[in-house]
Parts: sequence; structure tokens; C-alpha cells
Amino acid sequence: MVKTRIAPSPTGYPHVGTAYIGIFSYVWARKNGGKFIVRIEDTDRNRYVEGAEEGILRALKWLGLDYDEGPDVGGPNGPYRQSERLELYRRYAQELLDRGLAYRAFETPEELAAIREELQKQGLGYGYDGRARKIPREEAEARAAAGEPHVIRLKTPETGVTVVHDVLRGNIEFDNREIPDVVLLKSDGFPTYHLAVVVDDHLMEVSDVVRGEDWLVSTPIQKLLYQAFGWDEPKWYHLPLLRAPGGAKLSKRTGHTSIDYYREAGYLPEALVNYLSTMGFSMPDGREIFTMEEMIEAFSWDRVSLGGPVFDEEKLRWMNGKYIREVLSLEEVCERLKPFLEKAGLDWASDAYLCRVAEAMRPRFETLTEFVEKARYFFTEDYAFEPKAAKELKKGAQILRELKEVLAGLPDFDPQRTEAALTGYAEAKELKLRKVMQPLRAAITGSLATPGMYELLEILGKERVMARLERALAHAEELEGDA
Repeated sequence: MVKTRIAPSPTGYPHVGTAYIGIFSYVWARKNGGKFIVRIEDTDRNRYVEGAEEGILRALKWLGLDYDEGPDVGGPNGPYRQSERLELYRRYAQELLDRGLAYRAFETPEELAAIREELQKQGLGYGYDGRARKIPREEAEARAAAGEPHVIRLKTPETGVTVVHDVLRGNIEFDNREIPDVVLLKSDGFPTYHLAVVVDDHLMEVSDVVRGEDWLVSTPIQKLLYQAFGWDEPKWYHLPLLRAPGGAKLSKRTGHTSIDYYREAGYLPEALVNYLSTMGFSMPDGREIFTMEEMIEAFSWDRVSLGGPVFDEEKLRWMNGKYIREVLSLEEVCERLKPFLEKAGLDWASDAYLCRVAEAMRPRFETLTEFVEKARYFFTEDYAFEPKAAKELKKGAQILRELKEVLAGLPDFDPQRTEAALTGYAEAKELKLRKVMQPLRAAITGSLATPGMYELLEILGKERVMARLERALAHAEELEGDA
């Protein structure tokens, strides 16, 4: 059975790179009827951030990456937090010691720094020269029993090559002389990434490891660990890293990278998943808009590109707008808007009214927060006059006084009726229709960027429009007085 995992570290906000890798892990598991699990790698206590785990799990659920096993849902191979599995790692490190495949090393931080400096002078980048291998085992055990601080290191081959087979990249050879004797267990009893990830992936029965290409250099170390334990290694898939438009690695310095940012900014999870999927995968028919289910159906690794994918916020925004206008039903859009209106302190008369506004505004917004910003005047009388709108008020004050009388004489604001009234007024005054519409638009919305006037008048209704004209004329008089 195919079993994949995502193993984020709770060291900050949930990153779009985590979601990107998670999508491919999830899709591959579901494509094969397998399982997708979440493991929290929290052994780096110096970088641990309170609340980060909750944020990661919340983000995965928001994106629709439902997992079969994890810290909050349990499973047969838990616990799913590495900090709760420390005894396991110590036991397996001891096993390697007992079999002569690992050794204790007692260098101080100062001694390690001196070793690294000397190796660099020699043009070697190993970071450690393996000198503690020479300590007799009895001496090492006695020093450890006496409480001398130490680490446990893996004894790696000194000659030959280690060959890693990556499904996406083929065979990759690593010279064993360049593979260091890495630390497996630190002096504080916590494992390093190498030991923990191998033990966990084996015990959690992970068959396929999908991760970023930055982990490729650590794969030979992990392969050696699998061999040392006598375990079958998983299949490896190393995806290219997301890049910013300039080509740099995607980071906080190059753009918004937090999933929480996109959720709070009113992006749709379906659109974000779709966009991240296109960072490495293309549909057979070439279309850019597709659902997770469609991706699962069409997925194969030969459709995954190894080119440097560029994460472009503008392209994501465009795709989000496509989802709002073309993929989601109007009713779904309205439901998604409600929490954002509530957060802004805005209310709506009825669901029918909200959907009427959403329908009128649909071509004009690409995120849910943008709707709230642009459509505020539909939901409150407390709206400001934008500078350009204020100018139109001032220029068109007399037109507004006359339009107020024209509109007051209509029984209702049926679009055909208001169109006839406004065009009739413009013709009688020998004005271009725009000269009539712009001050009216400014008066009843505070903006010059709105849906069509006749639709706008119908949605707002006669009572609200007439009250707004009164307010706008009062404001226009204030502007005239300031001139």
C-alpha cells in the first residue's frame, strides 16, 4: 500500500511550500487508494514556536488535505509528535552502538569549531573528521557512564559511493568520502533529523517520501541508516523548490508565504491548491483550472516538471478571481463572503440581498476581502467619499439637486424606468450621460467604480438612494463652502 506523509516543523507560520509538498504527497496517496499522514517534527526546541502546530494543522484542513493519521486524529503508529517519541530514538541509537555501526563522540563546541576550520583549510567540507572513531569502546562507555557530555554519530563508509534512486531524477551517486559521520543523538538526548525521520518513516510504514529538493543531499545519509538497520528504504521523490518571480527561493523577503495570510486575505482554498498544483504538474489537456479530484484522476509522475516553479501572487490572484466568477456557484460565493462581512462589522438584510450584491459585484473582485472593501456601501450608510468622488460631487451639485427631484417622482426604481428618467434628463439638459451618472454614482456610493447605474439603483432601492442624495448634497455644500 502507498503511504505518504508530510512532516512539518512547528517553527513558525504554515508555509505555502509545506502546502505545495503536502498536495503532491496527498494526491499520490489518494491516487493509489493509500494513506496520507501528518507527523510533527518538533525536536528542535530552540526554534519551537507556541501555537505553530495548531496553525499547521488548521491550514492543512482548510486546504482540504484530510489526513488519515496525525497528532490530533491518532492512528496505529503514534504518537505523531517527535517530542513524544524520544525513547524510541534512544533505543535505536543504542542498537547501532551495540552493533558497532555508531560511536560516541565527546568533542566540545570549541573543539568542533577548530575541526571545521582545519577541514576548510584543507578544502574539505565534511564538518567532522571522524576522530572519535578511534576511541576504544570500553573507554567511550566509561566516559559516558561518568556523565561526560557527548553525541552519538553514525559510522559512514570511508570509500565507495552511495547510490540514491530518485523516481523523478534517476540514480544519483554520492562519494562516501564526502558523507560525514553525522550526529544521530545530541548531547541533550534529542535526535537529529536524520535518525528521527528514518525511524519514524519506517515505524509509520511510509512507502513513498515526497519532499523538496533541498533534502536531496541528506538522502544518502538516510539510505545508509536504512541499510544499517536492515530496513527497506522508501521510494524518493524530490520536488523542485518554489521560487519568487526574481528567481530567488521563496521566502518572507520575496513575498507572502504564510497560508494564513491567503486565508485571511480572502483567497479560496480550492484556488490556492489549484495554483500550487500547477507549480509542478500539468493536466493532459493543458487546462489550468482543475479540482483536486481531477488532479488525482489524471496524476502521474511523468507529468511533474523539475523546472524551477515561480510562485507569482498576481497569477494566484487571477486564478482566485476565476474561481469566484466561474467555478463556484453564486450561492457558494455568498456563503464564503459572510465571515468576511461579519469580521468587518457589516450586516445584510437577507441572503437574497447579499447574493444580489455579490452577483452585481462578481466581475469586480478577485478576493473576498476585496469584495468587502469595494462593496461596503451596499451594507452600511457609513461610507466615506473617495477624493475623486468628492470632486464629482462638488462639480455636479446642481445636477444632483435636479436629479433628486427627477428620481423622487418615480414610483420605484425598476431599471427600465430609471434608465428612461436619467437619459431623458440628460437629453433635456443637453448633457452627455456620463456627466449625469458620475455625480450620481459618487453621491450614492462614495465611489466612481461601481456596477451599472440602473442595477445599482434597483439594489439600493428608492428609500436609501433618496436619503443618500440628501447626505451627499449636504456634503457638496460643505465642499462648496470650503472653496
